[in-house]
Amino acid sequence: MSAPDFQAFQYAFARHIRDPHHTPRPAGVPARRMAVYNELLFNNITGFLDACFPVCRKLIGETRWRRLNRAFYRDWKSHTPWFREIPREFVRYLNEGIIRQPLPAWFAELAHYEWAELAVDTMDCPIPGHDPAGDLMQQPVVFNPARLVLACSWPVHRIGPDYRPRKPQATQLVVYRDADERVRFVAINPVTARLLGLLATAPTTGIEACLQICVELDHSDPQQLLHFGRGILDDFRAQGLILGTQR
Repeated sequence: MSAPDFQAFQYAFARHIRDPHHTPRPAGVPARRMAVYNELLFNNITGFLDACFPVCRKLIGETRWRRLNRAFYRDWKSHTPWFREIPREFVRYLNEGIIRQPLPAWFAELAHYEWAELAVDTMDCPIPGHDPAGDLMQQPVVFNPARLVLACSWPVHRIGPDYRPRKPQATQLVVYRDADERVRFVAINPVTARLLGLLATAPTTGIEACLQICVELDHSDPQQLLHFGRGILDDFRAQGLILGTQR
């Protein structure tokens, strides 16, 4: 078989694997052997999806879930060859792909929320140098690098078999990996989200960030906001989201 013929065979083989119900099997490949390839590859993909998105799977039911898996497998051109990145590609598909089946309005955000746990759990983040006992108000704050901040339109952390929201509700969440290698989720309000955003954008002290928020809110009592900020930062350090301060 010449190189062009072999490439044509590869393309035909891949097209059939992606969509075996509507694309003919390549000539010369036994049906039984092809069926084994089809089953192994599709089951491999769905195994990663099942493990990462158990709530999504449960909420739409097995039939709709498998149909969605098949559409992703057939239609989405993944941007990475790594199997461990399949869940991230599925989230991208839900946000950017053409979805031909009706899904709940919150479904894509719920999938992103479930993927965030895997993403944080597998982050390879060296711990930066820091002073664990430093004054968070007086020195630039050092964050735990294994973290994600999610800004959602739906209360994804509450969605489950007993709760399916009908109306959007703005929700901010921090997902991080603590010192015991456990992934934790913390719901935060918009002011706390802004505080963390200011501290994470550039080396900033707690006082500087709180005073910036005070100006933005036109707050009448800066001392009250500083007291609030210190309590939040100390609490986050105790939880492991903040490591300490720069040395």
